[in-house]
Amino acid sequence: MSGHGTPTPMTSHRSGPLSGRADVPGDKSISHRSLILGALSVGETVITGLLEGEDVLDTAKAMRAFGAEVTRDKDGIWHVHGVGVGGFAEPGHVIDCGNSGTGVRLIMGAMATSPITATFTGDASLNKRPMARVTDPLALFGAQAVGRSGGRLPMTIVGAADPVPVRYVVPVPSAQVKSAVLLAGLNVPGQTVVVECEATRDHTERMLAGFGAEIVTEETAEGRVITLTGQPELRAQTIVVPRDPSSAAFPVCAALIVPGSDVLIPNIGLNPTRAGLFTTLREMGADLEYENLREEGGEPVADLRARFSPDLMGIEVPPERAASMIDEYPVLSVVACFATGQTVMRGVKELRVKESDRIEAMAAGLRAGGVEVEDGPDWWIVHGRGHGDVPGGQTCASHLDHRIAMSFMVMGMATQAPVSVDDASPIATSFPIFESLMADLGADIRRS
Repeated sequence: MSGHGTPTPMTSHRSGPLSGRADVPGDKSISHRSLILGALSVGETVITGLLEGEDVLDTAKAMRAFGAEVTRDKDGIWHVHGVGVGGFAEPGHVIDCGNSGTGVRLIMGAMATSPITATFTGDASLNKRPMARVTDPLALFGAQAVGRSGGRLPMTIVGAADPVPVRYVVPVPSAQVKSAVLLAGLNVPGQTVVVECEATRDHTERMLAGFGAEIVTEETAEGRVITLTGQPELRAQTIVVPRDPSSAAFPVCAALIVPGSDVLIPNIGLNPTRAGLFTTLREMGADLEYENLREEGGEPVADLRARFSPDLMGIEVPPERAASMIDEYPVLSVVACFATGQTVMRGVKELRVKESDRIEAMAAGLRAGGVEVEDGPDWWIVHGRGHGDVPGGQTCASHLDHRIAMSFMVMGMATQAPVSVDDASPIATSFPIFESLMADLGADIRRS
C-alpha cells in the first residue's frame, strides 16, 4: 500500500476468532527521533527495529539531504553516520515529508538554529496541517518561516545565523512542538527551557539524555520544566526500537471485540506518556494483560495479551490522559461502539488538526454504521450498543488518514455487515504490514 498513489478501497468483514502472535512494527516516534539524533551525533548510530513505513523513510531521506550518511543493511539494521550538532548542510532540493507531521516539525526544529535554508512540502493531507505552532517558537530563536496562508506547507525555513536561547511555555499539549524547540536548542549557546503545563510523550528527553545531552526535567507548580544545555557533542548510540503502542492498538482492540479471540502482541513500549489507551481499555473491563514486564533502552516494555471481552462498559476518559493516547482515540471510539453505555472523551481538540479532523471523520463513519455519536469542539461521546448489536454496512472516508482507515477496518471485524473505507493506501505511512498481520490473525479484510 502506498500513501501517495492510487486509492485502495478496502472492506472488512465479520471475523471468526482472532488468534496468534502479532509482531507489530517499531515505534514510529522513536524511529523518527533515532534518525534525527543519529544525524546530529558524532560517529555511527546503529538502529535495530526501525519502523520502515513511509513516514520514517521520508525522515531518513531528509537526513541524507542534510548531509548525514544513512544506510540500511540486508539484515534490516540501519546505520547513521552523523554530522554533529550544527553540522547540517543546506539541502539541494525540497524536503518532502510525505504524510508525517512529526517528521516535518521535528526536522524544522533540528535545522532552525543553523545558518542554512530549507524548503518543506508534503502530501495533500500534510499540506493542510498548521505549522505555526512550530514556526512561532522557532522564530524566537531567530529563524524565519515563509509559507502558504495559514502557516501551511510548502514552507521555507531560514535558519538563525546567531540563535539565542529561549524559554517557551507550550500553549497546547504537543510532543511535536516540545521536541522541535528542544532540537532547535541543541545548537544554541546557553540553556533552552520548555515548560509543559500538561505532560506529553517524553521520548525526545529520554533519547537526548541517552545521546549525551545535558537535560534536566523538573515537576513544578508551573508544570513540567525541561532545561537543555546547548551545543553538546552528541555521542552515537546503538538503539533497539521497541514496538509501537499506537500500532499495537489495532490488533489489541480487534481482539477485544471479536468473539473467541486471544492475541499476543510482544515487545510493546509502555512508556507512561504513551500507554493511556491500555489503561482506559482495562478500566472499561477489557481482558488485557501485561506479561514479561521489563525495561529495554530506558523504555518500559511488556508483552500484551488481549482476549475477547463481551462485557465492556462505557466510561468517561479523564481529560488529563488525552496526551498519552491522542492517536488512539479513533480506535477507542470503535471499541466504545461495542461497550454498554456512553464513552465520553474530553480535552481532545488536538484531534481536529491531525492528519484529518479525526473527531469529524470518526463521528461521520460511526453514525453511518448505526452508532449514535455526539461531538463538540474538544469532546465527543459514543453511545455504545453492546456486543453483537452494531449494524455496520457503511463506506467511510479515510481522508488520507492511516488511523481512520485502520480503525474502520477493526470495526468491520465485529459488525453485523461489512465496513468499507474509500482509500486504505495511507496505512502504509505507519503500519505497512497491517493487512497481512491482521490476515494472519484470522481477519477477513479484502481490497475492493
